[in-house]
Amino acid sequence: MQTKRRSVLGGLAAGMLAPGRGRAAGDTDRWPDLARLIFPGRVLRDGASLIELDAPYRAEDAAVVPVTLRTTLAAGNPLQVRKITLVIDANPVPVAAIFTLAPDAGIDRIATRVRVDDYTNIHAVAESSDGGLYAASRFVKAAGGCSAPALKQTAGDIPLGTLRFRAFPANEAGLREAQVMVRHPNYSGMQMDQLSRLYIPADFIQSLRISQADRLLLTIEGGISVSENPSFRFSFRPDQGKTFRVEAADSNGRQFSATFPAEPAA
Repeated sequence: MQTKRRSVLGGLAAGMLAPGRGRAAGDTDRWPDLARLIFPGRVLRDGASLIELDAPYRAEDAAVVPVTLRTTLAAGNPLQVRKITLVIDANPVPVAAIFTLAPDAGIDRIATRVRVDDYTNIHAVAESSDGGLYAASRFVKAAGGCSAPALKQTAGDIPLGTLRFRAFPANEAGLREAQVMVRHPNYSGMQMDQLSRLYIPADFIQSLRISQADRLLLTIEGGISVSENPSFRFSFRPDQGKTFRVEAADSNGRQFSATFPAEPAA
């Protein structure tokens, strides 16, 4: 299963990986073919009752497009969302990230930032605890995000792989939010070094694992479509654990980890 997921994140059929700029909304819809490739043999239902996707209709910066995923299960529904796959249809590698939610973690919101390479639909596909798949979509106007130059690196920069963590107080429903940030260029493989004029090899955060004490909350499998310096903010149901543990690995085999106190800063 892990090998299959990596192949999906690493690329899809070669004929689908060369989008043209400025595609009109009425052009050929890639989603039916993508859905068959990413979820072979499975039926995708309308996700209105299970998942909601929010993104700007016209992005200010195609390399840093905010995306928020929310679960919309009615109170008392015994189902849980166990996994969310984020797909940017027109990107060179359409699968941007796969979020696996631990049972009873209480995660009902995940926010991140992505690269968008062309006018496109973005899809969120939620897998419920009974194995069903439910899809929601949002159209976004943006172009060139995957090849946009990385931020200028300087000698005084924070070291690569530095992890930052913020925790926020509980809301009225008893859920808290936390944010994990990783110092990493997340090179897409499509960006050019302005000095050598050569393409910078892909180098991105491939996995992220977040726990409260010994209780796993969320795992993330990432790809080239996640923006530079990845950031993930999510809700969760807190327990009595006194620490958070964040573990990350990138596509070049480097591993990063850190432990943070559970209580938010005053």
